[in-house]
Amino acid sequence: MQVLDVATGKPVGEIANTAGVHGVAFAQDLKLGFTSNGRANSITVFDLDTLQVKRELPVAGMNPDAILYDPATHKLYTFNGKSRDVSVFDATTGKALATIPVGGTPEFAATDGKHVYVNIEDKGEIVAIDAASDRVLAHWPLAGCEEPSGLALDTANARLFSVCGNRTMMVTDSASGRAVARVAIGDHPDAAYYDAGTATVFSSNGAGTLSVVHQIDANHYAQPAEVPTVKGARTMAFDPASRRVFLPTVVGKQFTMLVVGP
Repeated sequence: MQVLDVATGKPVGEIANTAGVHGVAFAQDLKLGFTSNGRANSITVFDLDTLQVKRELPVAGMNPDAILYDPATHKLYTFNGKSRDVSVFDATTGKALATIPVGGTPEFAATDGKHVYVNIEDKGEIVAIDAASDRVLAHWPLAGCEEPSGLALDTANARLFSVCGNRTMMVTDSASGRAVARVAIGDHPDAAYYDAGTATVFSSNGAGTLSVVHQIDANHYAQPAEVPTVKGARTMAFDPASRRVFLPTVVGKQFTMLVVGP
């Protein structure tokens, strides 16, 4: 995994031996970072200040993909595609706490500190998990959503945003699972982010656009602005301080980080 300085774009370090790395999660309160290593079925734990690897944790599930840290519970979650389950760890000690079957292929996830929500790609649904007991509370179908991947959460208004392979973003009530709204977005979406400061939902789309959706209120959403990006730029990170979006892709056979400003 390569580490870049967001101000200059220059490489500042690497985290080696992260075979099949899919995602990264940050525990700012613990000064730790975690990578999900899909081919190694493991988590690499590293120091945020020095980037030095501290240890590697084995994951009982197969092909850990998305990874999530919950600062409220100090729990770390990997969402395992091939074994169709979620692995739960104590992020402070690295101890494995639970394995949660979810009945399908988990994708991106989000947490409000009390619940963990995860899109189930092959089932077209959201699974809600109790963060205290590590038990599944509900399966909520996403009618009209094909292959949900990216998931974002508006905690204040209890709204989940699932981006779907059929150019759709579904808005779901995170308290009840009720469908709230449906918004047309760009093609081949993968990641999603909700910026509470501007009430904006972002969807990064592999066809070469960034869908920018303004939240009018909890139940109403404007038609998206489609910002041209680069084909293949389907995953992203968002910096709330600068409101810049970072989109990795390949341009002219060169790995490139595309930066979109506000």
